[in-house]
Amino acid sequence: MQRLTADEHTIDAEELRADSASAGCEPLASCRKGAVVTVTGRLKSVVYTPRETVPTLEAELFDGSGSVTLVWLGRRRIPGIVPGRTVTARGRFAAFDGRRVIYNPWYELGAG
Repeated sequence: MQRLTADEHTIDAEELRADSASAGCEPLASCRKGAVVTVTGRLKSVVYTPRETVPTLEAELFDGSGSVTLVWLGRRRIPGIVPGRTVTARGRFAAFDGRRVIYNPWYELGAG
């Protein structure tokens, strides 16, 4: 009955959490600073941020329990890194300026 009354965002988040667990990945909500983690989810946004010193590509990954920003330094674009794409990423979990980030993660593209 609960699924019948839940909104589509809640159902989507539940499905993403289940997909993450079945893939053997850590939920973002339980990731701790400094740990090397493997996470999977859907890209909500992808933004190229020109900086004074180095170009940066940033993508927000949502797994149903939380979000992390994947940051690729020195990249303007990565083929396949687009909003709506499923991505599995691995790297050291960090916090910078109050947001959760993984810098230069290893990644694998999923369906999308």
